[in-house]
Amino acid sequence: MKTDKLQGIENRYLTLEDKLSDPSVIENQEKWRKFSKEHAELGEIVTLYRQYKKVVETQNAALEILNDKNQEELFELAKEDLKEAEKEIEKLEHQLHLLLIPKDPNDSRNVILEIRAGTGGDEAALFVADLLKMYLKFAEHRKWKCSIVDMNETDLGGYREVICTIDGHNAYSILKFESGVHRVQRIPETESSGRVHTSAVTVAVLPEAEDVDIEISKEDIRVDVYRASGAGGQHINKTSSAIRITHLPTGIVVTCQNERDQRQNREKAMQILKARLYDEALRKTKSETAQNRKEQVGSGDRSERIRTYNYPQGRITDHRIGVSVYQMDSFMNGYMEPIIDRLIEADLNLKIKEGEGNG
Repeated sequence: MKTDKLQGIENRYLTLEDKLSDPSVIENQEKWRKFSKEHAELGEIVTLYRQYKKVVETQNAALEILNDKNQEELFELAKEDLKEAEKEIEKLEHQLHLLLIPKDPNDSRNVILEIRAGTGGDEAALFVADLLKMYLKFAEHRKWKCSIVDMNETDLGGYREVICTIDGHNAYSILKFESGVHRVQRIPETESSGRVHTSAVTVAVLPEAEDVDIEISKEDIRVDVYRASGAGGQHINKTSSAIRITHLPTGIVVTCQNERDQRQNREKAMQILKARLYDEALRKTKSETAQNRKEQVGSGDRSERIRTYNYPQGRITDHRIGVSVYQMDSFMNGYMEPIIDRLIEADLNLKIKEGEGNG
């Protein structure tokens, strides 16, 4: 067990406790929030490490008795204590090992979810609506807050594109493996011959960017205001409340029309623009270090086909981990854990394997 590293973490934890009670830090809210967040993140590992140290003390005390011939009357009790301590140490070492695995720094962030129709025309657009419902239901089960920012609806009730924000505890860590191409195989309602069609939809899950991550100069953006269209109430067509922001250096365009006023739409559009720019920076970094993780669960490549939804067979297959589930209705109603939990587990196992290889 890497006790030196663990002791260093505990020392840092104690230092942060001192800083959080320092009046000069309390007055500086930005600094206080930063230290408070780090303190909370270290809390779990420090608690476990302290338990570990106590059990090691019990183990050493039992060994001391067993090596002392003058305490033979305590041998049986010491043997029992040693056996329990060794068992507990093994469990705690495993838990600490998992906590020492480097985490994705974005895991605790909120999410910008973008779903776009690919090949398949109207059927692909209808599947965008189905996936949107699935993710909104999943978020609802977890008591996360969702808000649709922009949508491009079709006449048949589908969407060519829909963008929403999802705010919730560790949302990105749970949803990040959803990025990629989702393929659907089913008989469209408009298909009179009963022939199965294959369509595709692209999902992008972006971590919400913080102000410290991305700075956008006013000179780098062009803001256009126009009248919104589509669902959203009568007010939506009376005023020019919709916002289109163009980031001139990259050509990225973001629109937002679902909020009630221009200011709210502008704030949401800037939130999405920052997330896209932050995502581009992350993807560039990942591509530079991709050789280090050739076996990763998901590369984040939007062109990668990650999952197939086969309606005639009632089967959902995730191609990255080779897992199929036959719970179509339940899955599409937001109960996605049978696959999501296995993706998280597979990623953790790869990180453990990498850690052993680097150790």
